[in-house]
Amino acid sequence: MILKHFTDNDLYKFSVMLAIQKLYPWSYVKYEFINRGHTQFPEGFAERLKQEVASMATLRMTKEEKRYIAKRCYFFDPAFIDFLEGYEYNPDEVHITQTGGDLEIYIEGFWYRTVLWEVPLMALISELYFIMTGAQPDDVEAHAKEKALGLTALDADYSDFGTRRRFSFDVHDKVVETLKANSGNYFKGTSNVYLAMKHNTTPIGTMPHEWFMYHGALFGYRAANIKALEAWVDVFQGSLGITLTDTYTTDSFFKSFSLKQAKLFDGVRCDSGDVLDFTDKAIQFYEQNRIDPASKTIVYSDSLNVEEVKRIKNYVNGRVHDTYGIGTYFTNDVGVKPLNIVIKLTAIKSKPQDEFLQAVKLSDVMGKNTGNEKEIEICKMTLGID
Repeated sequence: MILKHFTDNDLYKFSVMLAIQKLYPWSYVKYEFINRGHTQFPEGFAERLKQEVASMATLRMTKEEKRYIAKRCYFFDPAFIDFLEGYEYNPDEVHITQTGGDLEIYIEGFWYRTVLWEVPLMALISELYFIMTGAQPDDVEAHAKEKALGLTALDADYSDFGTRRRFSFDVHDKVVETLKANSGNYFKGTSNVYLAMKHNTTPIGTMPHEWFMYHGALFGYRAANIKALEAWVDVFQGSLGITLTDTYTTDSFFKSFSLKQAKLFDGVRCDSGDVLDFTDKAIQFYEQNRIDPASKTIVYSDSLNVEEVKRIKNYVNGRVHDTYGIGTYFTNDVGVKPLNIVIKLTAIKSKPQDEFLQAVKLSDVMGKNTGNEKEIEICKMTLGID
C-alpha cells in the first residue's frame, strides 16, 4: 500500500470540499486524467493502480490528524472535521483502463466526495510509475539542502507544493524535513497536511481552479470569477484569502475583480504565463484601486527553481510581498524525468438528474487550455479572447 495516511493530501482539497458541502451538496461531477507528457505506462500498470485505489478505502483520519486539523485549520468548523473523521474513499468512483501504454482514468460522483481524489491519485500514479520502471532517487537530502540554502540567501519566503508529482512519499518526507531544517523562518510550510503535521509546520493552500471552473460552467464565463469569489467569502469569511487568477486568463480576472474583493483578499496567485508581466498587471491593478501593493501578496507557483525565484524577486524589488510555492522542483528533482500529468474537472451537474455541462479552463499559456474544444471556443468568444 503506497498511500498510508488520510491527510496525505493538499490542504486546498479539504478547503474546497468544505465550500462544496456548504453551498453545492447536490452537485455531481466528472474529472479526467490528462497525460500532457504522453508518458507510456508499463504493462500491468492499470491493474496495479486499481489495487492501490482499492486499498484507499481503508484510510481513515486518525485522532492525531483530527487534533492537528482542529488546531491548525481554524477555518474548518467542528461539523466538517467530524465529517472528515468518518469519510471513506469509494474506489467505485474511479474508473481506470489501459490500452498498450496509454492510461485512461476518470472520476465520477458527488462533488463533495470526489473532490478528494485528485491529489492522492496523481501522487499514486507518479510513485507507482517509478516503482514499476525501477527508478531510484539520487541525493535527495543534498539537493533539498542546497535549494533551501539558495532560497534563504535570497530572503525568499517559500512553501512546498509538491505532493501531486512527487517521486515518492519518502522523498517528499525527506525534502520537507530538510527544507525546514535549513531555511529558518523563510520556509513557510507545505501544502501536504500530513507532512505539515509530522514536521510541525503550517499547512498552506486556498482554492483550486475547479472552483472557478464549476462557477463558469453553471453561471456563465462573464460571471465566473465574481460568483466564485463571492461564494468563497460566504464560506470562509475572509480566511484563505489568496485567489487564483488564470482560470479564464488573468486579463479577464482583473476586469471582474471588484474593489471589495481586492480589499478583502490578501493577494493573488500567479500560476501560469509571463510572471513579470503578471507582476506589473497586479501592481497596476492595486494602484488604480488606491490599494498599496506592498500590503498585498503575490504567490508565484509556476515551474519555479532557485534561479527563477531570484529573477522574480529582483524584478519585484519589494513593491509587493512576494512568496513562492514550489512543487516538482522540490519533490521530483532526483535524477528522473517527472511525469507531466494533471487531473481536471471536465463536466458538472448542479443536481444528479440534470444534464452534464462542460467545464473548461483557459490558460495564460497558449496551448494549455483544458476541456471540450467547442466549449473552450464558446468561453473565448464570451470573454472576447482571440
